[in-house]
Amino acid sequence: MKAKLSSATPGPLGPWQYLQNILYYLHGGLATVVIGLIGLPWVALRGTRAANGVATFWIGYMLWAARLHMGVTCELRGPLPEGDCIIAAKHQCFLDILAIAQAMPRRAFIMKKEVMRVPVMGWYARKVGCIPIDRARGRDAMRAISTEVQHRRATPEGLGQLIIYPEGTRSRPGERLPYKNGVAMLRSMTHLPVVPVAVNTGLFWPRKGWGVRSGRAVVEFLPAISGDGRASAFMAELQDQIEDNSDRLMAEAGFSGKE
Repeated sequence: MKAKLSSATPGPLGPWQYLQNILYYLHGGLATVVIGLIGLPWVALRGTRAANGVATFWIGYMLWAARLHMGVTCELRGPLPEGDCIIAAKHQCFLDILAIAQAMPRRAFIMKKEVMRVPVMGWYARKVGCIPIDRARGRDAMRAISTEVQHRRATPEGLGQLIIYPEGTRSRPGERLPYKNGVAMLRSMTHLPVVPVAVNTGLFWPRKGWGVRSGRAVVEFLPAISGDGRASAFMAELQDQIEDNSDRLMAEAGFSGKE
């Protein structure tokens, strides 16, 4: 089901805001290459821990640059998980990726395998433990991910926080896309708690990345859902928690959705 934003939707950007957006992407692109290349020798010598350090620095830098050029920041709410868990988040834009990644001490994303082929970023994604998914393989893909997750849980470092987007793609503010069952399958296979995350980031940072507006977005971590119970009931609770709380955060920012 899709919802449309109310008449509170802001008007088009002015020329100065477009320039700010251009400067951010030029700055961010150059910084990504420079930080990535400078970090390569360190990662080659010290492995995953060094790759996480480089990634943490890059995430913080990109958020700082967003504040510098476009005046957009992100507030975190709710208790931040620290142990092994699955984080199931509403995904509206690049900003919520950065904010969630910065908040998690031992993060790893489940991401499309194509992203892992991107120069510099894809290499670091592999080094920090992100898990590629081949959507064409369906259940076999989730079984492969579950096997990898169980392997990591058995290591001294543990799994950490595994981040997944149940919608499978970015959605517009006020838009409710069908949730995919992958998160339920992963929960059933691992018995890990699932932490829902609500956002209103798309009100400030459009899903295609162009037309970012100044303001304070919110990413809110909600109470965990246990790893037990029927998949259908779990998916219904997960979707209600994420969507209803995302609507609440958008309403706080002056927007309302109408079915």
